[in-house]
Amino acid sequence: MARNVTMYTAQWADVPFDALAQKFSDFGYDGMELSCSGDHFDVRAALAEEDYCQKKRAALESYGLGCWAISNHCVGQCVLDKIDIRHKSVVPDYIWGDGNPDGVTERAISEMKNTARAAAKFGVEVVNGFTGSSVWPYFYSFPPVPPAWIEDGFRLLADRWNPILDVFGECGVKFALEVHPTEIAFDLYTAKRALEALDYRPEFGFNFDPSHLLWQGVDPVEFIRAFPDRIYHVHVKDAIVTLDGKSGILSSHMNFGDRKRGWDFRSPGRGGVNFEEIIRELNDIHYQGPLSVEWEDSGMDREHGARESLSFVRDMDFSPSNIAFDAAFEKERQA
Repeated sequence: MARNVTMYTAQWADVPFDALAQKFSDFGYDGMELSCSGDHFDVRAALAEEDYCQKKRAALESYGLGCWAISNHCVGQCVLDKIDIRHKSVVPDYIWGDGNPDGVTERAISEMKNTARAAAKFGVEVVNGFTGSSVWPYFYSFPPVPPAWIEDGFRLLADRWNPILDVFGECGVKFALEVHPTEIAFDLYTAKRALEALDYRPEFGFNFDPSHLLWQGVDPVEFIRAFPDRIYHVHVKDAIVTLDGKSGILSSHMNFGDRKRGWDFRSPGRGGVNFEEIIRELNDIHYQGPLSVEWEDSGMDREHGARESLSFVRDMDFSPSNIAFDAAFEKERQA
């Protein structure tokens, strides 16, 4: 099908935009999924400066690159989270401000609305990101969690995200939640519950990333089958489960890259994700958007990983057949 292959730039936020664009162009990527961090994509500048989006697009084109989605994960995280000092390290200073939780939440909501406006001005139709979650700390129900608390968490999703999604609708842009631990939707059932809380409004769908499902024991293909009309964007990221009788999937408070963890992220094709079945299912739902590499592998040089990932994605992305294999036996089709 020759879908466009892009690289998500968040894990390269330390590299300036032009240097990164040159690098990915040299590697052979079709484009970049720009993160709203560093100088990769500046939401405030996009709205304040008349020619910011035009210049950014022209710069991409000068390197032979396109852009079909921007991403604002960390600011979105602050919309539903219970804010604490951890958030200071992942959001811009103007979002953090004085750190008062109510103020951080209010500024995050405003920024996500502006992200939709900036995306429309830039000419992309999808913003990927996180929602945060006020109930994630209760994923293990002990002491027993009252069901009403969880209901309140999904009600808060509707209360805070519907006004944001109203702006997305006005702008003709979709928000694609990356289903992920610490988000209001982290597996198939919570994703369905999130859609229900938002009354299945069309502005809200998913950035499909199989790596976050695999280690939880959720079949990524079943996720696509459950939400065929809500797959608005796709991340190509791999993970591997390495349980050895001593480790567990809760990872023992060990950071990524620690070999004692029960699971970790891997460069695409080097983990446990069955990407062939994913491509077959994406073909079945007629997904034609980009395949965006999100590269995270603590055990591999990232430039090696970026090159290898591009080759892997090109090789695994195939078009569906337009003819049944046994149709060639029919007499009228024979030469």
